[in-house]
Parts: sequence; structure tokens; C-alpha cells
Amino acid sequence: MIVYKVFCKNYGLKKGDLIGILVERRKDLRGLTQIESGLRWAKLAFTHSIKDKNAMFVVPKELQIGFHTQSLVEKGVFTREELLGISELLS
Repeated sequence: MIVYKVFCKNYGLKKGDLIGILVERRKDLRGLTQIESGLRWAKLAFTHSIKDKNAMFVVPKELQIGFHTQSLVEKGVFTREELLGISELLS
């Protein structure tokens, strides 16, 4: 399972602001790299919430499916508000 943390560049503070998390369960990325696949999905899911879609970037992380990641498997897209309870899984 690949978890993508989706960020938007904040040029004023020179850092990335967390927009949300995407969880991808498929292993076949259809010829794309993890970054390309995650960024394509992130643009579809989160473009409405930011002004500049080119300022968006993703950070992929692979997790093993287990007891602690069960809530991630059930839902594929998480917003910033939903991340408070699951942030310790991704660190």
C-alpha cells in the first residue's frame, strides 16, 4: 500500500502546507512512477481547494497492510481535518 502525503507550496513561509493524504492499494501503477501516479491523483482530488495546481507536490511512503493501517485501507482520500487521528501511523 502506498500512502501519498499531498502538500501545497507556501512561498511566503518557504515550506509545504499539508492538504491531505491519498491511499493507493493497487500494486500496478500502469507504467508511472510513484510520484507521477500520486501527483496525477492529487490533482484530481485536491485541485478545487488550492489556487495554483502547479504548486502541489506529493511525498510517497509504502506501508504494510496490518491492524494499525486498517482505517487507511477502508477510505482512500483523507482531508487535513481527518488526519489528526492517523498522523502517528505515517511518521
